Amino acid sequence: MSRLTDALAETAEATTRLLDELLAPLEGPVGRVVEAMRYGALGGGKRLRPFLVVESAALFDVPAERALRSAAALEMVHCYSLIHDDLPAMDDSDLRRGRPTVHKAFDEATAILAGDGLLTEAFAVLADQASHRDPAIRVALIAALAGAAGAAGMVGGQMIDLSPERANLDLEGITQLQRLKTGALIAFACEAGAILGQAKPAERAALIDYARELGLAFQIVDDLLDATGSAAELGKPAGQDAALGKATFVGQLGIDGARRKAEETIKLACSRLDLFAEKADLLRETAVFVLERRS
Repeated sequence: MSRLTDALAETAEATTRLLDELLAPLEGPVGRVVEAMRYGALGGGKRLRPFLVVESAALFDVPAERALRSAAALEMVHCYSLIHDDLPAMDDSDLRRGRPTVHKAFDEATAILAGDGLLTEAFAVLADQASHRDPAIRVALIAALAGAAGAAGMVGGQMIDLSPERANLDLEGITQLQRLKTGALIAFACEAGAILGQAKPAERAALIDYARELGLAFQIVDDLLDATGSAAELGKPAGQDAALGKATFVGQLGIDGARRKAEETIKLACSRLDLFAEKADLLRETAVFVLERRS
């Protein structure tokens, strides 16, 4: 797993450096919202989604430095979603990545604006010709990210999560919720690599299928960690789903059943990569990492 650990760390560092450049501090009153954007985006995290962009693009021999802008744009959207998820009107969390959430470190209004700023800036990054010389590729990336982040993806999943029906979802309903809320951005990560690499339709479909299963497994493991972990281990409050009465994979399947479901889902995810043979070994290792993570 050391090869994967090194690769994850390298991509995380490169992504953070680029985000630092793209979100340069500003003077004056507007500087406060940029400071909050930087706080939310530069505060650590595994950078799994950027890694999936870079590694998926590498299947088609796209250099990491050419994939990093798309990776950074995706991370901006992910970080915006975390800032808004933590707000009192949503999950009402005080802790994220082991430190105060953005609305606690600043204030609620600034946190809302910081999330809005990151979301908007992500599309500006993709629209810039520095992200790809071919405008058709840039448009394809923008369209795919908009679909993954909007009502047909993450935002739609969050709406289901906040709805009164959330407590009564069955296993199929929970799966659909998480494929939207968590899985859509993970699917975009791998699709972005395929777009950058101008992949064949079958190759693009295989990567999207892999990512969808990976995203589902990620959320099942998240439910397990929420049920069995501590705030110190997770860097965020634990046991929130149970406290809020939310239906989860653990609630539906039990701890052992949820673990088996996660293992089956990871096995299915890896099978989607058969088309790429040994070239996709690092993506297979990533799937195992998602299954075995502790935070």
